[in-house]
Amino acid sequence: LLFIPAATMTTDDANGWRFSQVFGDKGTVDDITEADVISTVEFDQSGDYLATGDKGGRIVLFERNNRGKSSGEFKFYTEFQSHEPEFDYLKSLEIEEKINKIKWLRRPNSGHFLLSTNDKTIKLWKVYEKNMQAVVENNTNNPDGSKKGADSVTSLKFPKVQTTESVVAAMPKRVYANAHAYHINSISINSDDETYISADDLRINLWSLHLQDQSFNIVDIKPANMEELTEVITAAEFHPLACNIFMYSSSKGTIKLSDMRAQALCDGHAKVFEEEEDPSNKSFFSEIISSISDVRFSHDGRYIISRDYLTVKVWDVNMENKPVKTFGIHEYLRSKLCDLYENDCIFDKFECTFSGDSNYIMTGSYHNMFNIFDREGNSPNVTLEATKVQKKKPATKKTLSIGRKKKTVQEEVNPDNIDYNKKILHTSWHPHENLIAVATTNNLYMFQQAV
Repeated sequence: LLFIPAATMTTDDANGWRFSQVFGDKGTVDDITEADVISTVEFDQSGDYLATGDKGGRIVLFERNNRGKSSGEFKFYTEFQSHEPEFDYLKSLEIEEKINKIKWLRRPNSGHFLLSTNDKTIKLWKVYEKNMQAVVENNTNNPDGSKKGADSVTSLKFPKVQTTESVVAAMPKRVYANAHAYHINSISINSDDETYISADDLRINLWSLHLQDQSFNIVDIKPANMEELTEVITAAEFHPLACNIFMYSSSKGTIKLSDMRAQALCDGHAKVFEEEEDPSNKSFFSEIISSISDVRFSHDGRYIISRDYLTVKVWDVNMENKPVKTFGIHEYLRSKLCDLYENDCIFDKFECTFSGDSNYIMTGSYHNMFNIFDREGNSPNVTLEATKVQKKKPATKKTLSIGRKKKTVQEEVNPDNIDYNKKILHTSWHPHENLIAVATTNNLYMFQQAV
């Protein structure tokens, strides 16, 4: 891991956001090993620890310098192999070791507990600091370390044991396997800290953290005839406060809210959040770009954000028929959807996240760009590039916007000059401060807002 300390940058157009540090190798996109590509990023509840998972099945943990202080810098804490590649002999399928999601549990003691999952298997890990001890003094060894002869030992002296060093160890506590026929896309820990859900393309299972050999199926959208399949589950999350409520999104652009108190199998949802599409905008790509790649509750449970290919939508839990806000991410790509379909970029799964106070939203884009939005739209949107020194937006072109009384010139990104290999899919926001982590290929960038 390469650590680059904080560098100065201008913050005039970045609303006070500045580069803090970066972890990773400085290489071109073509030189990067596939196993080193970061596949998930997650802060813990305190914000003093940060976890990343990669396509090689490894988990890397970072610890904040001067924990509890206002310093935004982190340092390497530990690294361990969470998942290995496997092979399903019954279905003749190779199971990748790639880490799809990491979720921290609330810290019950001095150790850290986190859930990690690949496509099929979920694991509960305990990460803790262990003191290594060694015998440093006895009367059965010579000064050079060799054993004394039995005749030369005339008395027995109790050995002296001393702590030599402290090491960080990772130990798998439980393995939750063989419950999903399809690829796991989400895990979410309940507010009761006793259960969690795991979601794949067609089913959602409810687990007890204490039982690794049993789970309960609470959502099943698999049709009797697979030819009648019209949608798949793309993401799922528990309500942050109500332990009986969870939501899941679908490839049709809908979000369904379910209450586990209503019935054991929650196929009958309590609410459906869906926006009617304008028929004039319908095209061959409409269904693909309306597929929701990520959903999140605000920390008080009042709002929901959903990310599709071109927009982030903000929903009020009390209003199902339309979002209260819609933010365009890269609307300039609409003219390039055919090319994006050909190179499979249209299927990229961008994540979204709330700030600690739920007033701001962050999500990624191409060309190593990411966006920060005011949830209520009261302040201007911020677009930053994951780099040490902020530059202007890539290859802009000017368009004329004519209003009723005056003319304004707006700058738009030219989609012909965007590097689609550089993309920010995974982001995480510190739970209490304006400190963010974004992953681009094998690099982890940290940004902090100046106070």
